[in-house]
Amino acid sequence: MNQFTSDIVQALVKKEDITEIFRSHLEATVNTLLATELTAFLDYEKYDRLGFNSGNSRNGTYSRTLHTEYGDLQISIPRDRNVEFRQRTVQPYKRSNDTLEAFVIHMFQKGVTMVEISSLIEKMYGHHYTPQTISNMTKVMTEQVEAFSQRSLHSHYVCVYLDATYIAVKRETVSKEAVYLAVGIREDGSKEVLSYTIAPTESAFVWKELLLDLKDRGVEEILLFISDGLKGITDSIFSVYPDANYQTCCVHLARNIAHKVRVNDRPKICDDFKSIYRAESAEAGREALNAFCDKWRSAYPKVTKSLSENSYIFTFYSFPKSIWRSIYSTNLIESFNKQIKKYTKRKEQFPNEEAMERFLVSQFEDYNQRFATRCHIGFNQARAELATMFKSKE
Repeated sequence: MNQFTSDIVQALVKKEDITEIFRSHLEATVNTLLATELTAFLDYEKYDRLGFNSGNSRNGTYSRTLHTEYGDLQISIPRDRNVEFRQRTVQPYKRSNDTLEAFVIHMFQKGVTMVEISSLIEKMYGHHYTPQTISNMTKVMTEQVEAFSQRSLHSHYVCVYLDATYIAVKRETVSKEAVYLAVGIREDGSKEVLSYTIAPTESAFVWKELLLDLKDRGVEEILLFISDGLKGITDSIFSVYPDANYQTCCVHLARNIAHKVRVNDRPKICDDFKSIYRAESAEAGREALNAFCDKWRSAYPKVTKSLSENSYIFTFYSFPKSIWRSIYSTNLIESFNKQIKKYTKRKEQFPNEEAMERFLVSQFEDYNQRFATRCHIGFNQARAELATMFKSKE
């Protein structure tokens, strides 16, 4: 039985708090590791004659405090005379351990406010951290934000979903601003958040800037874009990716129709519209659209006219059938936006754009990690056909 185990057993027998035992042994272990690191670096033991006239030697220590869940550790960082030694046991400038930092970032991702995190840590660990200290811990993600926005992307994507959601952020006043988001699916069916940007409102001009960013970061070809049909967005898409296809979200079209008809007619007209994008083929879908217009033209001429003139309802039919349900709407990206909004409700507002970006990128990174090796529904069966579609455009 070693000393650590003996101390634990003795504390348990006496019904004493074992936190101090963990703290003291952890402190001793960290200091031992630091001393061992320097010995390995110098290649001779302390007081060993091999160190005489070796060109470098020990040069004392300096103290640092490291906050942990077991209490503050007083650690001694050894130095060498030539100032060449770089220890790896404790990261430079780090004042708290990764467990606490990871906990703070995890809570931050879940939408818990800085004040709530500070209070929770005090209850759990007995240490008081100000909300500003907690905020500073999350700033380790600043480099992650930059890396996310500058990373290279794949050259080919089967489809890219475009959607914007509104989140409150404080500038001079508090207002909700548009978070533009692009989520792509690759040939193997894996998904990832490609890019994002923040602007006061949603516009086709800002979407064009985001698409140009995708191109600059290596995206050469996208077979299909799916969005809710914002005015002017197709012009922005085709100006950057002229060979791409575009699908307007059929679910958004159904919602728009529902808002423009009488309440009593909504169930019938929405069911009739579903037959258009749930048909067995593009030809059957067009026949369903003609039947829809013939049935409802007299009651709702503007609705039927807008549908008959929309050339982007049937684009998805030219893709493999196994992925039709995935690409005739923006449900995929809208569900992700709902998850983001769920975590932002607790915050009410972000104090600045930088804080909001740190939160968003933490969500994006988590999403990308979860779906990097998962194949989206239907894409595995369509892989051969999709590969042919890419080759046909080369």
